[in-house]
Amino acid sequence: MEFAISLVAQAYNRWIVRCAIAAGAQLTPLEVLILHTVRHRDKPKRFMDILLILQIEDAHLANYAVGKLQKANLVHVEKAGKEKIVGISEEGIAWCDAYRDLREQLLVEIIGESSLEPEQLSDSARQLQLLASHYNQATRAVATM
Repeated sequence: MEFAISLVAQAYNRWIVRCAIAAGAQLTPLEVLILHTVRHRDKPKRFMDILLILQIEDAHLANYAVGKLQKANLVHVEKAGKEKIVGISEEGIAWCDAYRDLREQLLVEIIGESSLEPEQLSDSARQLQLLASHYNQATRAVATM
């Protein structure tokens, strides 16, 4: 099972990097995930909320990624007191739209043509989230050893 998870994780990371390039920006997997998180619901996000949503422990890696996204004009960063607020730029919206279109055209279509039913995909997503919670729980347990 863990080998299969590793294969899926590697394939997913390759996919999002290649799709990002095709959409017009050479980004790392973390940068892609942060950009999509910031775009979600077209509402700026607190930096700490981005860390929480994506379960990022290394804030410096996320901070570096946000800085790269800002330099690429895909996000804008503002200060609200001591908090950093990250919002999507017009260029970021255009990039996310291009990424979405490619995803729909290339990935969703392939999955739709497979033998997987939508209910099976939803069930798989729930199972993966449950598995992630088990791994998180085990990580907390091993950290106290």
